Amino acid sequence: MQRITGVSPVASFKLWPILLAGLIVGCAETPSVSNVMPPRDSTRIYVANEGSNTVSVIDGDTFKPVGEIESLNYATHDLALTRDGRKLFATNLASGAVSVIDTPTLQTVASIYTGKRSHVVAITNDGKHAWVANIADGTVSIVETVGYRVLGVIPVPQAMGITFSQDGQFAYVSSMNKTVSVVDVAAHQIIETIPVGTNPHFLVLAPNGYIWGTNTGQNDVFVIDPKENKVVGTLEVGQAPQQITFGYKGTTGPLAYISVGGLNKVVTTLADPKNLKIRDQIDVGEEPNGIWSNPVGSLVYVAHSKSNDLRVIDTATSQVLATVPLGRKPIRVVVSR
Repeated sequence: MQRITGVSPVASFKLWPILLAGLIVGCAETPSVSNVMPPRDSTRIYVANEGSNTVSVIDGDTFKPVGEIESLNYATHDLALTRDGRKLFATNLASGAVSVIDTPTLQTVASIYTGKRSHVVAITNDGKHAWVANIADGTVSIVETVGYRVLGVIPVPQAMGITFSQDGQFAYVSSMNKTVSVVDVAAHQIIETIPVGTNPHFLVLAPNGYIWGTNTGQNDVFVIDPKENKVVGTLEVGQAPQQITFGYKGTTGPLAYISVGGLNKVVTTLADPKNLKIRDQIDVGEEPNGIWSNPVGSLVYVAHSKSNDLRVIDTATSQVLATVPLGRKPIRVVVSR
């Protein structure tokens, strides 16, 4: 496996004052170096290794490691791909910064300070902005995906997770204060606050447009109807539920696949808020966390923060097909489409 690091001197990157929140920050940019082959047409799997400050890259066809990218920051935690798949944004909890990775060259090309304990990042539906939740600052930063300017911040107390509505008009932001805030994307204003449970963490958009989330503090998942902006379903799944993805078991589905860290299992349920019940419990590695499916929902990839590996689940059989070694404390998985 090739370990890939930035090798060029860091140049300064100037940002101009803007009005949205009166925020001016600095950004360091490093020129990319094409020392690896351009990506093939195959799916690529990216995994954030919080303990190694790296991103692992895995070939989605062979499940073989392609390389490990230095984030040039500390405690690499969350990942988000741009719509064209050519840029990967990575949050770094200890640095309060977002690394930008050029996926054709697998090089970190920029580092953007967003706020204390930058936790998660999500790309807007139009692809123009990355929204970053900064837990300790109680803000969500809005960053250009081209130019990398921080345009401003939206106050959201103890912001944890972010996802966008199907039409892209609203952002949903989970907070450690037991709520999910609904934010008007164009106006950058909170328009509603939804009570959801103890320590809401991860949020994801389901195929039917509903918003799913995990409450790590009360061991359940919740489902929000975006038309009513209220919780319309909950399901207890076990200790420390982490993240959620969606897939199909043959013709059945979509199913929600939930990583449950305290059980060392992936739990499944129909992605129907009126029919939430546990259908399957799949044994995986130690402390499953990040989870993502392939584009057709036939494979699910699970990262394990204790056993330091990725397991590949065949959704048709609920069996683990492959195990891939990773860096230390892998937290988040994303897959190119």
